[in-house]
Amino acid sequence: MAAEPLRLICMDADAMPLFGKLSGGSRPGYEPAVGELVADALGRPLEWVVRPWAQFYPELDAGGGDAVLCGQGITESRMQQVDFTRPYAVFDESVIVRAGEGIASQADLAGKRVGAIAGSTNMALAETFDGAVAVPFDGASDDVFGEMIAALRAGEVDAVVDDDVALIPLAGDDAFEIAFTVPTHNRWGMAVSKRRPEWRDELDRALAGVIEDGRLRAAWERWMPELTYPFGARA
Repeated sequence: MAAEPLRLICMDADAMPLFGKLSGGSRPGYEPAVGELVADALGRPLEWVVRPWAQFYPELDAGGGDAVLCGQGITESRMQQVDFTRPYAVFDESVIVRAGEGIASQADLAGKRVGAIAGSTNMALAETFDGAVAVPFDGASDDVFGEMIAALRAGEVDAVVDDDVALIPLAGDDAFEIAFTVPTHNRWGMAVSKRRPEWRDELDRALAGVIEDGRLRAAWERWMPELTYPFGARA
């Protein structure tokens, strides 16, 4: 009898090097590599459940997926809704702006419109910028990151906050520049329904195994060589 698939929830968007669009049941990027490693450790095939950002937790609660593996920083507010595995990534947060705008520090954002995904760690950071106007993007579409960058390009916002990894693909775009990076060390984990604590423990053990045997580090260095692997030689 074939093993039940590991059903992981994520949006279908191009957000490399984190993840690319689903094609033929598979997708490129670091988070899909994490999903494949965990599925392999569990001896189960991997299946992606595609939903917009705003539907991740409702879908999880409805039993439509086994876990969310899609940019979920481990925060107090999220831990009230779901449980998390140990982290599979740790990222800092950067502020990206249009090139030549003279924004290079938090103080320069006073009176500026700063976009971030509503309810995210990035929005929590944006709300700490003294005098800045936080502009939430609701995550109802499949490409909220693309919407934020389009709004920045069009002048609808003056800055966007996101994790440093998400901004790697824009490094070669002369229209933008990284104003500054805040070392927030956000831990990302797999989100699991609070009604399934035993399942959370099983996923956590699988993730621990691929960290210990070095396979997670290999995936990180393949997809994100620009960033320092956060767990040391062994974790």
